[in-house]
Amino acid sequence: MQLVGADRARYFAPTVICVYLSALCLVLIVTSIFLVTLPDAAAVTAAGAFGLLLTGGLGLLFWQAQRRDLLYETISTPSDADSNFQFVLAAARAAGWRILREEPSRQIDAQACGSLLNVGERIAIQFRDSDVLVASICDPNVGFSLVGRRHCEEHRALVRRVVLAGGAC
Repeated sequence: MQLVGADRARYFAPTVICVYLSALCLVLIVTSIFLVTLPDAAAVTAAGAFGLLLTGGLGLLFWQAQRRDLLYETISTPSDADSNFQFVLAAARAAGWRILREEPSRQIDAQACGSLLNVGERIAIQFRDSDVLVASICDPNVGFSLVGRRHCEEHRALVRRVVLAGGAC
């Protein structure tokens, strides 16, 4: 799934914040070199190293999770791209998704209904011959949440069910 502009910046903001905090910890470690007393320098270096490891690890964890969420899941189906497109489009409308972009037999970009504070999860579906590729991410304005991640899995499962059942769901 491709995110552009402000959506990309908002989606990767947790990772960027962790990188920023890691850089601050690195500056703290470098600054500790100039401290006069050895016990103070050792304490500041230890605190900086701990912060660097913690924020660096957390940033790496966020980045890996975000990159994994942007990957498409491939579903092989018995139907062709036109039929799969119609099945998914009907299911998306029945689920109340807002269709952001549709290219018949090629792609559907949709957004699930959100709540008062968020606009909902994003769903991107591509159709290639008998394969359907689906990706879903949490609302970039909200960021990571267990509820959002569960909703994303439910959206992917809905597409999977519909195309594997031949539109019968």
